Amino acid sequence: MKIYQKLLADFDELFLGYASLGIIASSCIGSVAAMLILMNGHTFINMFELFLEVTVCMTYMASVLAQLSHKFILNSFIISIITSLFFIIVNII
Repeated sequence: MKIYQKLLADFDELFLGYASLGIIASSCIGSVAAMLILMNGHTFINMFELFLEVTVCMTYMASVLAQLSHKFILNSFIISIITSLFFIIVNII
């Protein structure tokens, strides 16, 4: 928890820089996950995975644009990255 508190304090201090870097990172990693999902086919399961991936990544981007609390934005970024990495790993294996 100490690492998270330090990360949140640093994120608060340099919000604009971290938010813009987060949008770039979330977009790039999310697009890789979307590509791998679509490479595995176009079944209902694949489309549902794609829906979840796009929804989670867009939640982060919308929270930055809506200027929600910094804690919510940081949490949504972490969830976005974890979800993207999960779908990348699942679709590679």
